[in-house]
Amino acid sequence: PMYHDIPTVISLRDNVYPETMLGSFLFQADALITIADYSRAVAIHAAGQVIPELAERTVAIANGIDFDHFRPGEPDPAIFDIIPINPAAHTVVLHPHRPETSKGLPQTIAVADLLVHQYGFHDLLVLVPRWFDAAATPEVQAFTDQVLGDIAARGLEAHFHFHDWIPQRLMPDYYNLGDLHLALGHFVEAFGNTVYESLACGTPSIAARVGPYRDLVPDEFMDKVHFDDAASAAALATAILRERPAVPEATMAYLHDHFNIDKQLQGYANVILNARKLPPVSYRFTPRDDQTRYRLAPWCYLWGEANVFHDFRAEHVAMPLLAALVRELPDGFRLMDRPELAAGILTGWYKQGYIVPVD
Repeated sequence: PMYHDIPTVISLRDNVYPETMLGSFLFQADALITIADYSRAVAIHAAGQVIPELAERTVAIANGIDFDHFRPGEPDPAIFDIIPINPAAHTVVLHPHRPETSKGLPQTIAVADLLVHQYGFHDLLVLVPRWFDAAATPEVQAFTDQVLGDIAARGLEAHFHFHDWIPQRLMPDYYNLGDLHLALGHFVEAFGNTVYESLACGTPSIAARVGPYRDLVPDEFMDKVHFDDAASAAALATAILRERPAVPEATMAYLHDHFNIDKQLQGYANVILNARKLPPVSYRFTPRDDQTRYRLAPWCYLWGEANVFHDFRAEHVAMPLLAALVRELPDGFRLMDRPELAAGILTGWYKQGYIVPVD
């Protein structure tokens, strides 16, 4: 392979697909770029467990947003050729995601149900992109049938509009015709552009606390909910839709500073132009023993009294012992630190991906 002879820089663009996961464990390049600190942490605490050099060769460079393209404004009339609606006649909620379970359509439907039947948004219209060919595979057809059945069972047929895919040039116009954008799925994004593009266009977003959405933008600048918490999402949505606030200047300033496309390009240029040929990485497995220290995995977080959410399992679990250890010993804990911490418990957490070894 050419990376044996010349400096090579690679970039991982997602956190979940098999070829990416396999590629991270087969890493032999001289530099690795991820597009969020979260993705860097995932790589380091997964593949990095057997590739010691991975941490020092990995840098996070946030995706840049073209703020000349994504900005507030009146929608281009061309968007109505694809979505023939009158925005003034509706409260418009956007769900610009692939029609699959992990992208949050079931959660959006649950929120819409509450908005219409509990909060009285009888003019609600949720915009959802239609799959290119719903009958392409049995799985896609089954999901489509399930979604349409759920919408019908909730009496929401008049409140959902499925439309053709929007070309990139019209995406700002799509965001600008909406009153709110939802990203409530459990798909572990590498970055999650739509949330930040929507904000850049002046349309508020609500995101689930999954993957990089947890901390890519601080809580004070963006609304977030725990995954599958339709009640909280609907309450937040109601406040936004009734008050119709502008995206705060502080949020806009944060976006323009941290997701500046010139900074992104300069970051890539610095890594690529300064890449140098390094020795091949070594593969090393460090056996775990009673002295091994652990910490909460970066793809998990604590909330409430003792709840732990695991991004890749997409579930909330009450784990009081683990929560207590993480809070009492944030720098790491060992088998001997709590008498009730049996070796089998620790091994179970490790195998399920709730904890990772600390160097």
